[in-house]
Amino acid sequence: MGGRLKELALLCLKLGTVAFGGPAAHVAMMEDEVVLRRRWLSHEDFLDLFAATNLIPGPNSTEMAIYIGHKRAGWPGLLVAGICFILPAACIVLALAWVYVRSGKLPEVAGILYGVKPVVIAVVLQALWGLGRTAVKTKFLAVTGIVVVAASFLGINKLLLLFIAGAAVCIERCGVARFTSSKTTPALFLGVTSAFNGASAASGAAAFGLWPLFLFFLKVGAVLFGSGYVLLAFLRADLVERWHWLTEAQLLDAVAIGQITPGPVFTTATFIGYVLAGPKGGVLATIGIFLPAFIFVAISGPLVPRMRRSPIIGAFLDGVVIASLGLMAVVTWQLLHTALVDWITLLLAAVSALLLFGYKTNSAWLVLGGALVGLTFTLLGGRP
Repeated sequence: MGGRLKELALLCLKLGTVAFGGPAAHVAMMEDEVVLRRRWLSHEDFLDLFAATNLIPGPNSTEMAIYIGHKRAGWPGLLVAGICFILPAACIVLALAWVYVRSGKLPEVAGILYGVKPVVIAVVLQALWGLGRTAVKTKFLAVTGIVVVAASFLGINKLLLLFIAGAAVCIERCGVARFTSSKTTPALFLGVTSAFNGASAASGAAAFGLWPLFLFFLKVGAVLFGSGYVLLAFLRADLVERWHWLTEAQLLDAVAIGQITPGPVFTTATFIGYVLAGPKGGVLATIGIFLPAFIFVAISGPLVPRMRRSPIIGAFLDGVVIASLGLMAVVTWQLLHTALVDWITLLLAAVSALLLFGYKTNSAWLVLGGALVGLTFTLLGGRP
């Protein structure tokens, strides 16, 4: 057990340090490490856990790390994997917050992102290819994935798309009557949808303090589905408009820090906590926003294998998996427009894809290489 925990800790520390690009890229790097390289999980098991992260509130990639830790080394692994994935990003954000509070501006990181983003595109494409070949078992599943992609581009709620895709595959495979009458019909996911609908309920006015700060981020971590942009809406409603704890500019800087640093985007909370209350505020905000993820995974983790054994819920999971991959493809397309901006970035993406698909190069080294190329090119007077 000690050896497995050490392996988990080292892997998650590495991923938390080099995993740029948001949840889709993080999941792609995890798939590369735990499925292709270490073979800790099969493609099927990985996809089931990926589907589960999309059905509970909280940061998807962090929950994926926690699920992997639980599968690999039980309850101790759950804690070790989650903490080690969060810790590097939290420490980096705390350091940037310290600089920000003293200088009033963000350190220059555009050059690093310039080189990293094209590599991330190649990493995510490799993951989509590998996971998609496992997930697309039937023509109906392929059509479902295409419909989800189209609906996502039209702006339909992502959680609603996950549920509809799951229900559609259930009905196609098991029939309407069996799906609606079965005791194993996934009421849990209906409950999740209800939780999402109630997530925007705002708290009343609150005087600033460490305890209210912790409780606010605990609430956000417990009810938030979606991307960093959804997080921005939550934070703005309370911290800027209702309580006036932050200015609009400070909030945008906080979200930018979460986007440009490796690891989970939810470390935006770390930055805000530090700006509002120094190191104690940063630590409490971080614990508050990530604590629900550990609880949700601890509750749902043991249920995932049982759900797969049920014909009804197994079909539902197949639909959620294909929808999740469709949403991942949409995110990749959106990132593509900001990542491939000139011949240098096109070349970085092409070389990264060649090394990943042809030579199975470790994605972490490619990300670090992209960061070095981007930083060097910027220092020499190139973009950005």
